[in-house]
Amino acid sequence: MSVLFSVAADSYEWAVREIRGEFGREVRIERIGGDIGRVTGPTVHELAQACDVGRIMFVRHLTVEIGSFEELPPDYELAELVLGELPEYPKALAVQAWTDGAGTGGSCYHRIEQALTDRGVTVTRSDQEYVVSCFVGRRAVVLGLNRLADSLSDWPGGRMRLARGEERVSRSEFKLEEAIATFGLELPAGGKAVDLGASPGGWTRILRQHGQEVWSVDPGGLDPRLLADRRIHHVQTTAGEFFRQNRVGFDIVVNDMRMDQVMSARMMLDAAAHLRRGGLAVVTLKGGGRNPLDGARRGLDVLRQEYDVLHARQLHHNRNEITVVARKH
Repeated sequence: MSVLFSVAADSYEWAVREIRGEFGREVRIERIGGDIGRVTGPTVHELAQACDVGRIMFVRHLTVEIGSFEELPPDYELAELVLGELPEYPKALAVQAWTDGAGTGGSCYHRIEQALTDRGVTVTRSDQEYVVSCFVGRRAVVLGLNRLADSLSDWPGGRMRLARGEERVSRSEFKLEEAIATFGLELPAGGKAVDLGASPGGWTRILRQHGQEVWSVDPGGLDPRLLADRRIHHVQTTAGEFFRQNRVGFDIVVNDMRMDQVMSARMMLDAAAHLRRGGLAVVTLKGGGRNPLDGARRGLDVLRQEYDVLHARQLHHNRNEITVVARKH
């Protein structure tokens, strides 16, 4: 049985290298679309475990392949195919479709929805134990079925879509919002957070939404809409200077600064001295260059001096970077 894995299109080769490094070079891997591949050998659960703890960073969605077609079969056959793979008849299933490009796969979604609804199954787009995935490629339509617990993301192909409301301060907000949702992060009620490289304040805004009192550290300014919030403390200085003078103990530190992986990780070591034991850290390790995989691994090695790495993954909103979630020793 083969597993379909989704990636950012320009990270496919790095994902392949990670999978072979984890499971051996004898693993069969085939690219079937710009951002999707097929791997035969490891189970979906084995892959999900390796991805969840950050041993595989460039895969962002998984599903078990149950069929590949030039076009979807008739509704009755389609329903039989899906339902026959389940351990018991479901009351509800999630259905997610996407294309090899920017399309939504809406026509295939509605075909599968109709086929299952006709058999008395409620269809939603998320929040179900089992997820039907439909990838619409240039040469084939591929179906997958997987437990949400082993899918890594509850979005089609891991492509999380977030609303772009007028209240948003910057696009960088999406990265922290996606990390909190994807990894199920629980921020402490009434906690204290420090946002390194905060300007213009996107991550600060998300932290405030989650009830944190925030120290926003950046020589640059914050969005004027944030300045009236008494639980946001804008400290206009560098991170290094802030830590030399700081006397506050924090529950969470976040870092989305534009610096290479190792420098950013070393800044998190400085932050660890101001973080309570068991405190949470979220940092983006900026990628790019000829070997983003090895660069990210070097950054992780530095972080492990003070933190237990819980997750490390290239999320949908990351572009050329890895989001790392860690906890202080």
